[in-house]
Amino acid sequence: MALRIEGKVWRFPDNIDTDLIIPGKYLRTTDLSVFAAHAMEGIDPDFAKKVGKGDIIVSGRNFGCGSSREQAPLALKHAGVGCVVAESFARIFFRNAINVGLPIMEASVGCRTGDHAIVDIEAGTVACNGRVYHGTKLPDFLVEILADGGLVAHRRKESG
Repeated sequence: MALRIEGKVWRFPDNIDTDLIIPGKYLRTTDLSVFAAHAMEGIDPDFAKKVGKGDIIVSGRNFGCGSSREQAPLALKHAGVGCVVAESFARIFFRNAINVGLPIMEASVGCRTGDHAIVDIEAGTVACNGRVYHGTKLPDFLVEILADGGLVAHRRKESG
């Protein structure tokens, strides 16, 4: 997995909860393609059709608030989202994202929908519109988990 993500920006406001990321009516399945097809449906019904592989979600405060459902970061990852950059994350979403291998970064950036951005997870930076924004750098052990593709893959690598 690349720890440098480059893609189109999709901007969302503060307080994007897990119901907006993957509505509860889709949680009766374990089919990841269903999650992907309905990612962000609660706020943008066409998002899953428009998002490209490696695209970047940029949001405000409290991204991923609400329930503790692991399906929320899975939906984003399997829809092709390469990274989520937000001013802050709900703590459970933050850890679930790391666990499933969805890169995230806490940073306040001036990117808008349609902009092109480059996120460097290891450096803790986001480049957009000719500016470089500095975010909260993840601890090395979390960067390792992301680089390995998530917690399960990381544990397999460690034991194997």
